[in-house]
Amino acid sequence: MEAGNSPEGAGFRLPDPSAFGRSMADIAERSQRLVADWLKRQPQEDASADPLNIASAFMEMTARLMANPAQLMQAQIGFWQDYMTLWQSTAQRLLGASSKPVIDAPGDKRFKDEAWKENEVFDFIRQSYLLSARFVQQVVGGVDGMDTRSAQKVDFYTRQFVDAMSPSNFLLTNPEVLRKTAETGGENLLKGLSNLLTDLERGRGQLRISMVDADAFEVGGNIGVSPGKVVYQNALMQLIQYTPTTEKVLKRPLLIGPPWINKFYILDLRPKNSFVRWAVTQGHTVFVISWVNPDERLAEKDFEDYMQLGYLAALDAIEAATGEREVNAIGYCLGGTLLASTLAYMAATGDSRIKTATFFVTMMDFAEAGELSVFIDEEQLTALEEKMNRRGYLEGAEMASTFNMLRANDLIWSFVVNNYLLGNDPFPFDLLYWNSDSTRMPARMHSFYLRTMYQQNRLARPGGISLSGVPIDLSRITLPSYFLSTREDHIAPWKSTYRGTQLLSGSKRFVLAASGHIAGVVNPPEGGKYSHWINPDLPADPETWFHGATEIAGSWWSDWQRWVVSHGKAMVTARQPGSGKLKPIEDAPGSYVKLRIV
Repeated sequence: MEAGNSPEGAGFRLPDPSAFGRSMADIAERSQRLVADWLKRQPQEDASADPLNIASAFMEMTARLMANPAQLMQAQIGFWQDYMTLWQSTAQRLLGASSKPVIDAPGDKRFKDEAWKENEVFDFIRQSYLLSARFVQQVVGGVDGMDTRSAQKVDFYTRQFVDAMSPSNFLLTNPEVLRKTAETGGENLLKGLSNLLTDLERGRGQLRISMVDADAFEVGGNIGVSPGKVVYQNALMQLIQYTPTTEKVLKRPLLIGPPWINKFYILDLRPKNSFVRWAVTQGHTVFVISWVNPDERLAEKDFEDYMQLGYLAALDAIEAATGEREVNAIGYCLGGTLLASTLAYMAATGDSRIKTATFFVTMMDFAEAGELSVFIDEEQLTALEEKMNRRGYLEGAEMASTFNMLRANDLIWSFVVNNYLLGNDPFPFDLLYWNSDSTRMPARMHSFYLRTMYQQNRLARPGGISLSGVPIDLSRITLPSYFLSTREDHIAPWKSTYRGTQLLSGSKRFVLAASGHIAGVVNPPEGGKYSHWINPDLPADPETWFHGATEIAGSWWSDWQRWVVSHGKAMVTARQPGSGKLKPIEDAPGSYVKLRIV
């Protein structure tokens, strides 16, 4: 065979036979072990045939669709007309003529490889998929008469199916994967299969996709490194006081309450993007709650326990550490929901120690809770509670999977392609490391939160819930409040978080940042990324607010600093951790945050 006609000459490299054999033997042995382990566990697994309660919603959709066949026929006619136009366009390109795309998806990262447009066959595959996806979503989205919950569930799971069927997710229809397969002689597929087995082993038979090189980071080593001390701890949290970097600090300490769905170091990833470090440089005495990663021993801890052992215990500890009763407080996501609940409790009991409140991407009115509502119907809650009650907690990986489904292309399928088809190792990305560092939820607390907030929306009603025997009313919160939301938030939609401005009394400022639930918050001024919108008026309708807002380039952090200082400018000599009545327990970031779920 001439060199030019050999597989090597055509760009195809044959794998080393001995290495290939070793890889296949290893894969076979690991596969057999995984299957055996999976079979052993089957009697203990949940036998529900439809744990997500999808079937009833799709049955309702199908019945209503069949009741109006004209609507379906019209959609089909439009789809086939577009498809014939695509065939004609592709034929013109194959004959050397140029043609405009029938459908396009600019900015879709799944089709960033140039071959998706330059190669006629892959361009046809791409456009054919986009046409089919649009057709399916238009049909299910256009069904009349469905109740809101069912329609939302059908739309959500239809998009999950459509995303899963993207040609970018399959070997034979992804040009980048085919090219690498030819270049490596298929070694990428062997490596990808090994990566897949590793993820299945890590999940004990359930697929836990590796998003990041976990060995590249260490909490307290190269992330979560702002200097400070743990000065207080109890069963639910450690309280960290950070070391000052200025000679003078604001008289009022700053208390930050992160969500316990995730770990606090999202606000202290690296020095360049650490909100904690930045706040310290701005003259704040920063205290951060680091929540425990609970196990079955904390199964009975409730929402009010997080209030008593969280914010209220932290306020007592801050007074002991600094001598100050008055503080500024920040709550992030669920930590913000708890902060609002705590403030309402404090208002009812005459406690005024918190003087300003800041809410990062915080929901208080859950009437329109976004796509997370898909998972909050009675059948799913009952099944979830049964599972939590057996263990005493919700497993962190299950919560992470739910959040990942909200952005499936970015947080699921992109890693399937990278890890399993291209055979690449996960990237060393600090944000994804944090995202993979899951935490558990105590059974009793999580059931209360999902039912009381998401399902029944009782927090938004005066007296709708009671904490420690005290009925609470958000309208009794009269201190100055700062609301920070993000425009592309899939977890706490900004129009829902905006409703909090209508529930609280007192002066309020609402700021909308670009990007999403994390990137829009963790956006230091030095980065020069993303913009934010401001509007001092707070009409009832969020769209009216947005139309009257002014877009400002860059981070919102400086706007918040000006706001919080305007409500308390007094300065004192900087306080060192351990200089008050509380002595250091250990160095920041503490031991609670370092407990990982494998």
